[in-house]
Formats: sequence, structure tokens, C-alpha cells
Amino acid sequence: MAEPVVRIPDAKVALSTASVYPESTATAFEIAARLGYDGVEVMVWTDPVSQDIEALRRLSDYHQIPILAVHAPCLLITQRVWSTDPWVKLQRARAAAEKLGASTVVVHPPFRWQRQYARDFVTGIWRMANETDVRFAIENMYPWRYRDREMLAYAPDWDVTKDDYRHFTIDLSHTSTARTDALHMIDRMGDRLGHVHLADGNGSNKDEHLVPGRGTQPCAELLERLALSGFDGHVVIEVNTRRAMSSAEREADLAEALAFTRLHLASAVKAHRR
Repeated sequence: MAEPVVRIPDAKVALSTASVYPESTATAFEIAARLGYDGVEVMVWTDPVSQDIEALRRLSDYHQIPILAVHAPCLLITQRVWSTDPWVKLQRARAAAEKLGASTVVVHPPFRWQRQYARDFVTGIWRMANETDVRFAIENMYPWRYRDREMLAYAPDWDVTKDDYRHFTIDLSHTSTARTDALHMIDRMGDRLGHVHLADGNGSNKDEHLVPGRGTQPCAELLERLALSGFDGHVVIEVNTRRAMSSAEREADLAEALAFTRLHLASAVKAHRR
């Protein structure tokens, strides 16, 4: 009788510090350690601790939880964080990743109004990627919609697979908002898929970042496909817990997200009878 085999990839499961908002970056480290996450992804934003390499190092050492990735400050609310020059932001994100031992910097494509940055973005990312062992993983975005109007806010494109990058991040809340097929997108990314932001969505115009399993995205299928392919990047839980009524409810959501991910980030390999 043949025995079933379960294949579990080397991918680590991390918690994005954005997942605890409106609580602090420091709280994310505490929760990640308590729940058994493999590490954290630091979202660099308006929280001063998220911008302070030494403070982040102390949190990592104190909680014994590694920093696996740094999310560069690419949001509208972080336009003045770490300079107003987008290339300086990326240089500082790379330096932070190198000093903190993180393997990945997550980057959004430019906004269309950042014209010079957008024109030089693809070649500039290649140049920076050639200068370091840190992966610059460019993240898929989505069109902005209001009622029946659609605005293309990102350049060269919100669908980053249309351009040539060394590494990609796929975000399943963003595929939901874009109303694009997440599995087809990872097929286009191929072996350049280096990083995953796991969340769910129901196809809303808003970027929902639901707990995996609570929307319509193929979260389980994607994780199982990663297991089959031996994916060795990071899977980061990046969910919105702002509506949690208490810290306990927020922590329960993050525990559920971790359990879902660990359950599906494994693939039963069908054994053959001898």
C-alpha cells in the first residue's frame, strides 16, 4: 500500500505590519510572535517606528521574529516619508532590507502623475536590482473606479506582467479589485513570482483586503499551486482589521488567516500503488 505524501514548500508565512492598523508597528511584532508567524513584513508608513531601522531591529531581536520583507513607502499617505523623491525612497528601502536581513523590497508601480519616475521605472528597477541581493518585487495594482468611471492611476501599467521585471509580488485583494484572474496572473509571472500578499476580496471597487477565505478570490487554489511548484518566496498576510471591535477580535482574524494559509500551503501528492 502506498502512503500519501504531503508536500510543504520552504515558503515562510509572514504578517504585514499593516494588518494590525490602527494599532502600531510594535504591536504587529508582538502579535506575529504570539501567533506563530515566521516573520513580519514592515510597511513603511507614517508610524515613526516603521521608518526607524534601529527601532525595528530592537523589536525583531526582542520578539525573536525576523523581518522578511520591507514594503517601500509607495502609498498616497506616504508621499513625504523617506523623502519626496521616489528613487530615494527605494534606495532607503533597499538599505533597510540589507541592514535588517530582509530578502525582499515590495514596490508599487508609479502613479501616472509621477511622469519622469514612471518613464524610467522599469530600467531603474533593473539597475537597482543588479546592485544588491535583495529582491525588488513589483506588485500588481488595479484601475481606480468611481461608479461607472475608470481611471488608470498607475504607470507603466497596473498589470505589472505587461512589463519586464525580475521579480513580482501578487496581491489577491488587488486582483479582486482589478477583476482579473489571479491564477492566470501567476501563470504570466511564472518563476519570477517572488512574493505573495495574501488577502481576499469580492470584486468591490474598493481594495478590501479581507481575511483569506471570506471572499471570492482563489486563495486556497493559489496556495496549493505554490506548494506544488516548491515556491520558496514569502507569503504575507496583508488584511484589513480596522473594523475589529477589539484587540482580541483583531488577533482572532490574524490567527484565522495564518491557519488558512498553513492549511492550504501544502499539497497532497497522489501516491501510486506498487
